[in-house]
Amino acid sequence: MTTLCEIGQTGVRIPRIGFGSTGIGNIPQIYGYEVDENRARETIRAILARPDGFIDTARGYALGRSEERIGSVIRELGGWPKGRVLSTKVDRDMETSVFDAAQARRSFEQSLKALEVDRVDILHLHDPEYAGDVTEITRSGGALDELFKIKEEGLATAVGLAGGQLDVLMPMLRERDFDVVMTHNRHTLVNMNAAPLIELANSKDITVLNAAPYSGGILARGSAIHHFYVYRPATEETLAPVRAVEEICARYDVPLGALALQFSMQDAKIASTVCGVTWPQHVRQTLEWADWDIPRAVWSELAELGQSDADPEAV
Repeated sequence: MTTLCEIGQTGVRIPRIGFGSTGIGNIPQIYGYEVDENRARETIRAILARPDGFIDTARGYALGRSEERIGSVIRELGGWPKGRVLSTKVDRDMETSVFDAAQARRSFEQSLKALEVDRVDILHLHDPEYAGDVTEITRSGGALDELFKIKEEGLATAVGLAGGQLDVLMPMLRERDFDVVMTHNRHTLVNMNAAPLIELANSKDITVLNAAPYSGGILARGSAIHHFYVYRPATEETLAPVRAVEEICARYDVPLGALALQFSMQDAKIASTVCGVTWPQHVRQTLEWADWDIPRAVWSELAELGQSDADPEAV
């Protein structure tokens, strides 16, 4: 678990597991439960207590609350602890959906203020598919140019693209020399929608981060407890493949979360798997799941089930 992978030639070295902070900001409408400030801070402390702690956030998570809670712990620690990796994302204006260069810069400056740092290790352009006008991002002098300018200024060591919708992400990935790309909810036990994106990134030597291997929690907590799939109330149609995997896990006494995590970690195309956590004990449990002994028969039965290649967020 101490193996580190360098992002290109940037010098940023990331562990095999990172921790996402969407839920830390407290968004019960997409997770189904509350996360108070004390619990969030304890979770952040648990991540940063690790010498290879890697935390990923975004300006848009809970309208900035995720970054603010992380920032409060950074202040408590007297600054960003050495050896850890901090990743955040520039976001569109959440009220107007404007995502031009000025908005990218404004979003980044708001992140630095909330996080109480003067630079970050990784900076992504986030969810371009939700921009009001994608050309604001891609045109000359647009948000992507601003992202790379921030890197040139030394304020971010590595820059990347983070999102979901392949028809928006793939052209950007082809045209730009990103250091890293992050996909979410699309390389899981039940869905492989991101396969073309991952192949393209690998062909360009762009480091791949796979986020949300638990599909918003259901592939960690189980369908009997968690009733949301990819941040929406789960339907019977979406529950069917989850339950099929749960049946395999039950037969072999393997935690569903361990299988979901290792499914991502065992893929050589994935440099790091970013798992959402909202309790300090989730950090320890994640590391236990990473080392869980899973019988070969489980992988064989899982392969027989296969995975969907449809967009899991498509309405």
